[in-house]
Amino acid sequence: MALIVQKYGGTSMGSIERIKNVAQRVKRWHDNGHQVVVVVSAMSGETNRLIDLARQISKEPNAREYDQMVSTGEQVSISLLAMALNEIGVSAKSMTGGQVAIRTDDSHTKARIQHIDDSQIRAALDAGMVVVVAGFQGVDDKGDINTLGRGGSDTTGVALAAALSADECQIYTDVDGVYTTDPRVTPKAKKLSKITFEEMLEMASLGSKVLQIRSVEFAGKYQVPLRVLSSFDENADGKFDDDFKKNVGTLITTDEGDSMEQPIISGIAFNRDEAKVSILAVPDRPGIASSILSPISAANIEIDMIIQNIAENGLTDFTFTVNRGDFDKTLAILGDNLAEIGDKEIVSNNKVVKVSLVGVGMRSHAGVASKMFETLAENNINIQMISTSEIKISVLIQEEQLEKAVKALHTAFGLDREDGESKVAGL
Repeated sequence: MALIVQKYGGTSMGSIERIKNVAQRVKRWHDNGHQVVVVVSAMSGETNRLIDLARQISKEPNAREYDQMVSTGEQVSISLLAMALNEIGVSAKSMTGGQVAIRTDDSHTKARIQHIDDSQIRAALDAGMVVVVAGFQGVDDKGDINTLGRGGSDTTGVALAAALSADECQIYTDVDGVYTTDPRVTPKAKKLSKITFEEMLEMASLGSKVLQIRSVEFAGKYQVPLRVLSSFDENADGKFDDDFKKNVGTLITTDEGDSMEQPIISGIAFNRDEAKVSILAVPDRPGIASSILSPISAANIEIDMIIQNIAENGLTDFTFTVNRGDFDKTLAILGDNLAEIGDKEIVSNNKVVKVSLVGVGMRSHAGVASKMFETLAENNINIQMISTSEIKISVLIQEEQLEKAVKALHTAFGLDREDGESKVAGL
């Protein structure tokens, strides 16, 4: 018998028929003798509907009341799923974040989990019940409801799995696992049977939308085995055996395996929401980067890649990237705050994308960067910026070349191979 935490998103809970399907899946796990805790999101579109209602009342709704309202979407979901389970003979109990006692700080709309009292859940599990928990929410010391931010139900699931020392946390989505890249860009993308937390964190931060970053961080910190799988996959039948563990979905784990067998590259991530800003001929002196970037950071705009050219005649060009949605705001801030370094020319481009190779295998293989650059050059793709880490290389390229770049790199690093291993001649 295993203790399994399952999380189902808004798509899986999108209609009464789908909720009944989720109930049948949970029943199979329960019937196989496993203890099951289910975390659910609001029904697809419901949170957006609630947010729209709030915006019709106020452009800046009171944060406490906002959380009080948007958290109700999950309360509807847990009740419906518990009803569906009871209807098919599975004893089930729904619980809000407050009833579980998921304790958070008091940061409305972006709260962080501080503590979970697992006694209520364990008592229900010991009584043979399935426990259905509202994702995305908790309560602070004052008893006020706080939400965890978009995608917070993933974090709720992982946090509960950590508190309960669950055998596995399963994130059910509308895809059947983590792929080497987006199959919509290249049909040759392959599903990964396993990936490390470190790689998944990089891929999530670089544009992969499969998992919320905070949930991956939480799982890595507390060593929670995390599996991504499809809520429409009939192979996930509740038999938690070796065949399931090997073939169903993608397991995210700390285990890097034998370094001799570790693929060089596990995946290719990309982010379309990039914009580049260059300030030309700024003084090359201490503090110049701070004077440019501090006002932007103060406006809660995240800065990604940064390049400062070698100085010539005491002047240098300074380039950085921001999210495309913050592009206009960034240019306005620069216009208001560059007076102290003179009237400088700003060159900008919001038609760029970031493409990244990710893989812990890079640690033991030299030449990955040169192979990446050669491949892009052979395909006449110009690199505008470069950033690296121990297991990642990212390049900024023109938007219209994204698909060609991803397909070329996917082939060059052996990710098209039927055996699923990225082995490249000379590396």
